[in-house]
Amino acid sequence: MVQKVLVFGDIGIDDTVALLYGYLNDEIEIVGIVADYGNISRERAVANIQYVKSRLDPAELEGVPIILGAEFAMTSDPPDFAYDIHGEYGLGPIIPPEGMQDGVTENFFRVAEIIEAYQDELVIVNTGRLTSLATMFMYYSNLMSNVKSFYLMGGAFWVPGNATAVSEANFYGDPIAVKLVLNHARDVTIIPLNVTEQAIATPQMVNYIDRVGQIEIIKPMLDFYYNFYKQRNPAVQGSPLHDVLTLMAVIHNDMLRFQQLPVHVVQEQNRAVRGQSIADIRPYVNLDDAIDAREHRIALQLDYREFYRDFMTVMTGQQF
Repeated sequence: MVQKVLVFGDIGIDDTVALLYGYLNDEIEIVGIVADYGNISRERAVANIQYVKSRLDPAELEGVPIILGAEFAMTSDPPDFAYDIHGEYGLGPIIPPEGMQDGVTENFFRVAEIIEAYQDELVIVNTGRLTSLATMFMYYSNLMSNVKSFYLMGGAFWVPGNATAVSEANFYGDPIAVKLVLNHARDVTIIPLNVTEQAIATPQMVNYIDRVGQIEIIKPMLDFYYNFYKQRNPAVQGSPLHDVLTLMAVIHNDMLRFQQLPVHVVQEQNRAVRGQSIADIRPYVNLDDAIDAREHRIALQLDYREFYRDFMTVMTGQQF
């Protein structure tokens, strides 16, 4: 059965590869994309989506709306764009042609229309900051209960963060929004750095995809991405595909091992702890007393062989 997915993302490099994976995968139908601020501005996120669509078979993209999401966090902090990681426009060295963002006007209500259309067939995948998704719970709380499930890329449980020593970037960027979503969403799966940093595409994988695959923009993007990570950590073996794994998890739960735990996200503005994700692992704790937190499913282990097999099969069109 094809899974209908509504994507919320800031459309940097790994978000873009996730979209390409979704478009190429016969088990996934992307029914809408909400363009948010995050690694890049909302305006550039829109341009990137339009550019990616222009590189694919138009027949695959008919009727897939681009929706304007949030421009800044609920914390009111100005966005801190990650140009060094994702490139000036979020596609590594690639600069989309001018005017790619034209024709998309304020249309956030389209999210509600999509949910109404698909109801419990719909899965929401959030690969960036959670501001837009939290806004939906503020304005359409009853409607959001119709969504089948939510997959969130975010958090770091007992592993180092990538925004601070303890915080992952999506949770750090708007912890208020994260708390709102985790307090109100049902059937939430969190895909944290614990597993996404293991979901790497090595240079050898990227070169092979470039040689036999259908989409030539993957190599320049992932080469740029890998160069950043290699400079930061010479021991790194490839590019972590955080957002690809999050989308992949929707149809490949067997690729991951999960634990159901109460989750709390630190709200303090102190940079040392802001956005830290804490899971209560005490076996004896009463959930009602568990650090003001609800239980959610957290991915904590990845079967890399299965990740490799599925990613390479989808991206090359060959069986691995």
